[in-house]
Amino acid sequence: MTRKSNVFELILETVTLHGVVNEVEELTLHTNGGELPARLHPAAAGSAAVVWVGGAGGGLDGPAWGLYPRVAGQLRGHGMASLRIHYRHPNYLEECVADTLLAVQYLVQQRQYRRIALVGHSFGGAVVISAGALSPDVAAVVAMSSQTYGTDLAPQVSPRPLLLLHGTADEILPAACSETIYARARQPKELVLYPGCRHGLDECREQVDQALLRWLLTQLRRPENT
Repeated sequence: MTRKSNVFELILETVTLHGVVNEVEELTLHTNGGELPARLHPAAAGSAAVVWVGGAGGGLDGPAWGLYPRVAGQLRGHGMASLRIHYRHPNYLEECVADTLLAVQYLVQQRQYRRIALVGHSFGGAVVISAGALSPDVAAVVAMSSQTYGTDLAPQVSPRPLLLLHGTADEILPAACSETIYARARQPKELVLYPGCRHGLDECREQVDQALLRWLLTQLRRPENT
């Protein structure tokens, strides 16, 4: 059970495997609220895993010319799984948070992964902050170029670590958005600003890749309950 309200509960009904391309599973998660396209970079049961979500338009690849599959592949080389999802209803915050929570449930209950991290960009930053605060299975949260709307739960991400990445030349959402979230969040938290980098993080792609990979490896390798 990933979302519960007075009128609706999002339930995972079945999962379809459409094929495997370059060791990546092409999946559809079928729910009582619609279909959730996904790509799984698998690892051994018991491994840590990352859920990747997009901006307001959804998508599977993320910013910076395909950051999500690129870093997911690197994490798999370190024995960690990744699930990239495309929202059922992009740009609807509550629905997208429910999608993210359902993805966490799938990884934990059906794939036997543990220590789940969440990564989101732009609108997706608010999605992962909200989902991270709500799920006991989440171990770490990363919000990149995040909006502030929908991040009221940022203080509740703690004691899980929160990483905020933002370009100082963001033409869509100014770096002040992440600075505001950082000010409201509790420790452990980290804010990294990239001078001259715009909303899509293209100009600082290599720096973001390296920082994100290093941070995720550090957090997901920590002993549980620390």
